Amino acid sequence: MATSKITLGIIFLLLGLTDTLSPVSNNCKFPAVYNFGDSNSDTGAISAAIGEVPPPNGVAFFGRSVGRHSDGRLIIDFITENLTLPYLTPYLDSVGANYRHGANFATGGSCIRPTVACFSPFHLGTQVSQFIHFKTRTLSLYNQTKGKSPFCRGVLARPKDFSKALYILDIGQNDLAVGFQNMTEEQLKATIPTIIENFTIALKLLYKEGARFFSIHNTGPTGCLPYLLKSFPATPRDQYGCLKPLNNVAVEFNKQLKYKISELNKELPSSLFTYIDVYTAKYNLIIKAINIGVVDPFDYCCVGAIGRGMGCGKTIFPNGTELYSTSCKNPTNFISWDGIHYTETANMLIANRILDGSISDSPLPTQKACKLTKT
Repeated sequence: MATSKITLGIIFLLLGLTDTLSPVSNNCKFPAVYNFGDSNSDTGAISAAIGEVPPPNGVAFFGRSVGRHSDGRLIIDFITENLTLPYLTPYLDSVGANYRHGANFATGGSCIRPTVACFSPFHLGTQVSQFIHFKTRTLSLYNQTKGKSPFCRGVLARPKDFSKALYILDIGQNDLAVGFQNMTEEQLKATIPTIIENFTIALKLLYKEGARFFSIHNTGPTGCLPYLLKSFPATPRDQYGCLKPLNNVAVEFNKQLKYKISELNKELPSSLFTYIDVYTAKYNLIIKAINIGVVDPFDYCCVGAIGRGMGCGKTIFPNGTELYSTSCKNPTNFISWDGIHYTETANMLIANRILDGSISDSPLPTQKACKLTKT
């Protein structure tokens, strides 16, 4: 293996990035987490609803494929670990489901806006509708049995937890990536207000259903994804090698999203909307790696996922010849897992920045967020 790949762990040390944060005592405790998003936080919805996310996805940590687009854990997994909660069960997975401490409505390929150009029919509006149905059915079952049935006591969400839970939203990457394939930079920027409007409608619906604690992740540097770098070789790059026009759009999207979150904090009483600058955390991984000069942040571990129409772990037969994707031996030496998604190591480092509050507006560790609703 090349020396430049062996030393990524050293880079993380130079960046001041450490292992996963340990749970902190003497803080309030979120009893549940409800998550909405795309493949960056999908813990098995696409596998349950459409088709398996095959190995080597998930193998490095879980020992098998568990519906995640990574070699192991996602950012949402590290967040629930830190909150001492179980990994989230996908809402669409009916086998062995346990919703006592929340549910995951994120689905790979999802967009904020409903559009046929997106990769999944489960756009954000649909995910929120699924949550409303989930909550309604939960309350109905509790009312029927007064909460005394084994099912209610064991695996069903508790009605009192809906207003105390943390609601995480991490979505928007696909809206920009899909749009960039068909629009100019200025045309794509012109769609942002409509995307933000759809996002706002979803947030207000959740608020109407009693949600009060929100963690809103902005969109990452989409223009740095190896998949898109290979797809648009002639597009201008920034000084670090990322697609400049697409990152310009991502920055503008995040600017408008941050302003909207600020407005919602003023508009909606007894709530806390925390804006999380995931863009900066992800971009810093890339630019610091390049500056140090010992790793290619645009290389990826699951080879074969890009350039031949292949997803990580899938096999195709073009012209009768079998082609299959393979995983590198040490995913910890990579930022990108498959050209689109991040490795477990990168997810851990980003999650640490979220959990310690260093990329939050205002700076706020996740474990302290439930203390700060307005009265």
